[in-house]
Order: sequence, then C-alpha cells, then structure tokens
Amino acid sequence: MPRGTIVHRARAEQHNPKPSMFHEHPLRWGFTVTIGVLIALVLALTLFNLSSVLISVFAALFIALGLDPLLRWFQKLGLPRGWAIVTVIALIVGLIATILLIVIPFLVGQIQEFVRTVPAQFAALESSGWFAQLDERTGGVIGNITDWAQKTISDPKFWATIGGGALQVGVAVTDAVSSAFFVAVLTIWFVAGLDTMKIAAYSLVAASHREVFSGYANRILDSVGRYLSGMVVLAFINSVFSVIVLSLVGVSFAFIVGVIVFFITLIPLIGTVITTAFMTVIALFVSPTAALITLISMLIYMQVEAYILTPRVMSKAVQVPGSIVLISALAGGTLAGLGGALVAIPISAGIILLIREVLIPAKARS
Repeated sequence: MPRGTIVHRARAEQHNPKPSMFHEHPLRWGFTVTIGVLIALVLALTLFNLSSVLISVFAALFIALGLDPLLRWFQKLGLPRGWAIVTVIALIVGLIATILLIVIPFLVGQIQEFVRTVPAQFAALESSGWFAQLDERTGGVIGNITDWAQKTISDPKFWATIGGGALQVGVAVTDAVSSAFFVAVLTIWFVAGLDTMKIAAYSLVAASHREVFSGYANRILDSVGRYLSGMVVLAFINSVFSVIVLSLVGVSFAFIVGVIVFFITLIPLIGTVITTAFMTVIALFVSPTAALITLISMLIYMQVEAYILTPRVMSKAVQVPGSIVLISALAGGTLAGLGGALVAIPISAGIILLIREVLIPAKARS
C-alpha cells in the first residue's frame, strides 16, 4: 500500500475515531457496567464481613515482626535458628499462660474491689480539708463533678450501657478470647515461617528487580520489627515504673492503673503525657502530696525516657519526624484504634525510607 494512502487513513482515523461500546451497543455496555459494580459490591461486602479476620491476621503479622528482633538476638547468642524459634515460641506460650493464670484473675479481683470501694474513696476525698477549700474556691464546681462521677461509676446501669447489656458483654468477652487465641496461634506460625514467607513473596517479583526489592523490603520489615518491639519495651518499663510510684504513694489499685498505662503509653509521643496526667489525678484520691510526688516522678521519668531509654531502645529503627508521628498516629488511630496508631508509625517510616532512597535519587538523576 502506498505511503500516502497509509498516512491519509491514519489521519482519517484520528478525525473519525472508532465509536465506543457505549454508542454501538448501549445495552451491552449497561450490563457490563452493572455486572462490574455488582462484583465490586460483593468484594467490598466480603472484605467487610472478613474485617475481623483480616485485622487478626495483620495483628499476628505485626506481632511476629516485633518478635523477629528477639529471634535474631537469640541467634546472635549462638542458638541455631530452629532452637531460637522454639525459645521464642516457648516465651509466647509462657506469657499467655502467665496472663491467663495470674494476671487476669488478679486484675479481675482488683477491679471488683475497686468498684466495691468507690463510694468510700469518694467520701474520703470529699471529707479532706484541701478538697473543701478547692470546692469553695471554684463555687462548688469540683464538688458537682465528683458527685456526678461517683453516681456514674457506682451505677450498675452505667457499666451495662457501656457493654451493651450482660448478654452482649458475654458475647464480646467470648469473641475477644477467641480472637486472642487465634492471633496467638497465628503469631506462632508467622514467627516460625517468617523467612519462608519473605522468600515466597519476593519470588513474585521479576528477577531483574528482585534483589533491589528484597533489600528495601527487608530494611522496612526490620525497621517495623524494631519499632514495634521497642515501643512494647518502653511501654512495659513505663508501666512498671508507674506501678512502683503509685504503690509508694499509697494508691490501692496501682496494678489496674499500670495495665491501663501500658496500653496508653503505646500511643507515640503523647502517651506518656496522658498517663502522667491520669496518674496525677488518681493520686489526688490519696492526698495532694501524693499527687505532687507522682507528677514530679513522672516528669523526671519522661526526661530519662526521652534522652536515655528511647535512644538506646529505638536506635536501629528508622527515625520519623515528630510531625509525621503525630499525623500518622492520629490517622491510624481514627481508622483502627490503638493498633492502627501503633502500626501507622512504622508504615510511615517505610514510606519515608522509600522516598529518601528511591524517589529522591531517581528525581535527581532525571
């Protein structure tokens, strides 16, 4: 075919493009779009119904990543990988058994004792001289707040409302126990087969890019593991210190507060500040002196944590700017609660690593 004819035909096709499926077969187009929308809705509904399972799987995976530094530490001590895996699994089983047999019964007993003695605690607070002076200076506002808090905490309907009724509370407890057992078992499997899972995932990448991809992926996963394990270690130290301080100043239910402090401290940056305010208010039920000692002790601990503990524990994790930490924690917490806030930070660290070492150099070379 002559060259001029080909050029003429190409120009004609540009000016007269081929009619779309919508114009040629509108009914078929409508059925195709409808089927696509239905498939998308079915997939979305399936993911929504499986959300609890997916959350448990991701939780187990991140716990396994957090335990991976411990596994490698045992290997550095000279243990073969098989025995290191067995040691970590034994620690997991021992921790679960300790929680079930010792911690939970003790915690339940303290909660029952706390609910039973709440009226006496508030009565002692209101009868103290400093509280009467403070109430008088605030025009009775403090007294009204404590009366409301006392009536609310002492009312069984309040606790039933929070749990949605006795039956729903039982169902929630059952679901929580079964989910925790599922996560624990899945974590053990992930810990044992984490390297195999990585190799299988990397094999899906093209061979020409596999080495680079696996290098960055391993660095990100290692950073995630160090960050998660470091946060748990810092939260545990904070919790133990809090229990010691509250016990020394005479708080009766220091162990309950310590458990609450452990989970709140997992919130990056602001967790320790929140727990300090919370512990100071709890210590006020003993005396203003106890509250002052608690506040000063926690302020000193915050400095030790910021300048000594955190640099040592988190030295090998990817560093994230404070603003990114706050934004990531807020976004993750909004989407998935405390777990989302905790997971969002290492994910942000991985994104920052890719931007810093992949995107910016690529832009510099272009």
